[in-house]
Amino acid sequence: MNAPESAAPLPEVNFSDQGDVRYLHLGTEWIQGSMQLDRPFDIELEYVQRMMAWLLFVEPDSVARRHAMQLGLGAAAITKFCHKKLKMRTTAVELNAQVIAACRLWFKLPRDDARLSVVLDDAARVVADEARHGTVDALQVDLYDEEAAAPVLDSEAFYADCRRLLTEDGCMTVNLFGRSSSFERSLDKIATVFGRDATWAFRPTREGNTIVLALRAPVHPGRGLLPQRAEAIHSRWGLPARKWLKVFRPMEPA
Repeated sequence: MNAPESAAPLPEVNFSDQGDVRYLHLGTEWIQGSMQLDRPFDIELEYVQRMMAWLLFVEPDSVARRHAMQLGLGAAAITKFCHKKLKMRTTAVELNAQVIAACRLWFKLPRDDARLSVVLDDAARVVADEARHGTVDALQVDLYDEEAAAPVLDSEAFYADCRRLLTEDGCMTVNLFGRSSSFERSLDKIATVFGRDATWAFRPTREGNTIVLALRAPVHPGRGLLPQRAEAIHSRWGLPARKWLKVFRPMEPA
């Protein structure tokens, strides 16, 4: 585990409970993640569920043989789901050691094992590591500080490193949210790197989170394939994939 280099002090980590849901905070009221107390390995938030839309582009039987990586641990919802429910090799990268400790203390994040690795490091440094290039099938990017004003990493250079991280049929999903962010600017950067024909986007959630999906290589699913995959995702893993297809579209050509 590498010690990250951080120029600014990292925020305090705390949580709050509302009914049967526990929320993670970084010293502010902004929600950084959540967990249903009676179902700790399910994904509770709608936008986080949508971060799993890469499942639409792979054969369901191949999922357990793949490698997922999360940049930003949050409340570990995706990490736990990939590890526990999908049975994938799973790597999570988090800059704040307190977040990792909080997830293990309050959010049921398991200890590392043969399939799970939680890395204390800077996401930018990890994706730039040439030794990791071509090793990740599903990359989920959700990088926000305590103010949740804009993505912490949102440059073409960063997205290019993310693309190099992916396997040939790999996929990246990104959460775009924030008072100071620009969805259109971020989407243009992603499309410039991955290509418009390899970029898809959801409509925003009620809370304002927009999930963008970018494929390492363009994929044009045949008629009926996405509904079949959505049905399989719903039946196998309980995700609302049938609803995704109503609010999920490829990017329009330039």
